[in-house]
Amino acid sequence: MTESFDAVDVIRTKRDGGVLSAAQIDWVVDAYTHGVVAEEQMSALAMAIFLNGMGRAEIVRWTQAMIRSGERMDFSRLSRPTADKHSTGGVGDKITLPLAPLVAVFDVAVPQLSGRGLGHTGGTLDKLESIPGWQASLSNAQILTQLEDVGAVICAAGAGLAPADKKLYALRDTTATVEAIPLIASSIMSKKIAEGTDSLVLDVKVGSGAFMKDAERARELARTMVELGTDAGVRTVALLTDMSTPLGLTAGNALEVRESVEVLAGGGPADVVELTLALAREMLDAAGRPDADPAAALRDGRAMDVWRRMVAAQGGDPDAPLPVARHTEHVVADADGVLSGLDAYAVGVAAWRLGAGRARKEDPVQAVAGVELHVKPGDAVRKGQPLLTLHTDTPERFDRAREVLDGGVVISAGRSAAERSAGQTPVGQTPGTGRTVVLDRVAG
Repeated sequence: MTESFDAVDVIRTKRDGGVLSAAQIDWVVDAYTHGVVAEEQMSALAMAIFLNGMGRAEIVRWTQAMIRSGERMDFSRLSRPTADKHSTGGVGDKITLPLAPLVAVFDVAVPQLSGRGLGHTGGTLDKLESIPGWQASLSNAQILTQLEDVGAVICAAGAGLAPADKKLYALRDTTATVEAIPLIASSIMSKKIAEGTDSLVLDVKVGSGAFMKDAERARELARTMVELGTDAGVRTVALLTDMSTPLGLTAGNALEVRESVEVLAGGGPADVVELTLALAREMLDAAGRPDADPAAALRDGRAMDVWRRMVAAQGGDPDAPLPVARHTEHVVADADGVLSGLDAYAVGVAAWRLGAGRARKEDPVQAVAGVELHVKPGDAVRKGQPLLTLHTDTPERFDRAREVLDGGVVISAGRSAAERSAGQTPVGQTPGTGRTVVLDRVAG
């Protein structure tokens, strides 16, 4: 069979700063999916895109080609609207766990097709698999049944959704092209559009522990994804949120599930509650429920009821004790003062080194491993006071975890946030932390 294009010509076009035609894009994505375009050729094209970018029409067409490489889900038979959320990933980002059942309280179906962690940011499925009996893999028919019966599902995305992205995602990770905004945006949005949700809220993290360190690049990514969703007929909005400091007080798997259950019980860390409610309000508004009060559903137990049903529907026991690490060590303050810095990236890598994350897709993870925070930036501390607790089943990992935390925990002289505010919390800041979690909003 004679191919429509030559891969070298397509690479050369983008290498030289040219614009790929719709036909070139359709061909190269399809040919790569079916093995006609070699890995080294797609590597070269990905680097050319990384260096020279893509215009809006190119990104739209590339995303459409990725979607066409596989199946599309159809939720039109459901009796309720659908709303989904995607996070670009961060340290301690357990928001999906309380968010999905919370939004489902208000007769909105939440099809949360999630992934596993790679590197320091952790994965939603890894967290949930610390619940005894819980199963990540569901058929499309099972997903539809659970959405109708329970209202929320958090499960693995099927292999049939955007298989071109699955191949390209792995390639980008090994060719230093992960940060290319056109490739990030098309990767995320091809799966979300193929998933078939009516509306989508994007949580784009910004800061040291995030994929995007710079606010302007994060805003560009948010705008690109919102445009892709809007062009595809999906109501899409993005929030830029802070990831300079870990979210909540835990980074790990079972540790984060425990904290999520605290939020569903009406408690939990203020920043986790704030972001959960902010995203819930956006999802409910997009789904046609602008007057819903998600804060009330956390207080009165309705969200917890949906969580228990959701976990049980996937074989999990919501009453079973979560696993606990066999070994723990404290990181203590070396002086009196104020915790002025707690680097999210350092905490994330420490959790990863303790066993909570993986360096390769095939690596196992420890359900019990992670980092527990006892203070947040702005808190007063005393010399010898525990700042962090490290959790693992393999104590030989402690030394390397401590290494990465050197320099990531900063204690300075001065007054604490509580003393400075004298009980007054500025508008937009999480009470008790002086931290603004939601930084910006991008809508179509």
